[in-house]
Amino acid sequence: MTLQRFQVPRRAATRAALAASLTLACATAASLWANRADAQAQYPTHTITLLVGSAPGGSNDVFARTIAKGLQEAWGQPVVVENKPAAGGILANALTAKAAPDGYTLVVLSSTFTTGAAIRTNLPYDALRSFAPVAMLAKGPMLITVSKHTPFQTLNDLIVYGRANPGKLNYGTSGVGSINQFATELFADAAGVKLTHVPYKGMNPAVTDLIGGQIDVLFASAPSLLSQVHADKIRALAVSTVGRSPVAPDLPSLDEVGLQRAAVDLWWGVLAPAGTPVAIVDKLNAKIGQIVGGNEMKAFFLREGAQPSAMTPAEFARHLDDEIARWKQVAAAADIQPE
Repeated sequence: MTLQRFQVPRRAATRAALAASLTLACATAASLWANRADAQAQYPTHTITLLVGSAPGGSNDVFARTIAKGLQEAWGQPVVVENKPAAGGILANALTAKAAPDGYTLVVLSSTFTTGAAIRTNLPYDALRSFAPVAMLAKGPMLITVSKHTPFQTLNDLIVYGRANPGKLNYGTSGVGSINQFATELFADAAGVKLTHVPYKGMNPAVTDLIGGQIDVLFASAPSLLSQVHADKIRALAVSTVGRSPVAPDLPSLDEVGLQRAAVDLWWGVLAPAGTPVAIVDKLNAKIGQIVGGNEMKAFFLREGAQPSAMTPAEFARHLDDEIARWKQVAAAADIQPE
């Protein structure tokens, strides 16, 4: 009887302590969720950093600074751009992937993000799982150009000659594994021609050699080539897109010559670390969409060889997934290997 009298209070006390612990835990969790929800609703409350994996002056940097200015004006919080020009953008991407998923560290990047992911197996991040896609900024065409030392007046002229003379035409790029190489190899496969690759250390020497006739063909962004086209130093045959582009409205598009599957858009976008709250991603997406959708920004992008191209985060995620899969196929077919 004595034992029973002592056991009942102990069990009751244990249950009471457990109930108290559970109540405290629930209250703590509720407080944390409330604080988190409040932080998301109040976002942003301090400085946002936009990382760029290239030096100042390039398209990624120009677009990042334009978006930073718009976000800062809209939200009244500092938005700074930090350039991390190392390893072809990999450093900036890696720093973003490892940052706190709170919306205060973002990366502005371009098409090379997906071409790199297609051929590099040792990246310090997973291109699809380490990031939360935030927003597409813009898209732009590549110009398909040839040297004035060639006789080609149309893209069909180039294709006919290339089919009859496999390997005799060479093409330049800004380097092995560049978007220029991927786009040209995709075109060559679709057109049934064999071109010889001549990689350069950057776009400027490739353009110089195109002018001089050392290379025959060059796919590159409009800002890289339009001034030389207008100066009649090189010849533009087409744009790389489906449908004509306002960037170069007089040039035919690839679908006009039956090569729709070879169409390529250059693009620029914004990523956050994986795990960034959906509410913050959506808030960023909406505000960036407003910034790039204005008439002033449309004119700005056009001068930079691009057009605003809004996507939801889910649409941007699918775009990245589809592009990486596509470029993996091109890399396998053309044996494109990282340097």
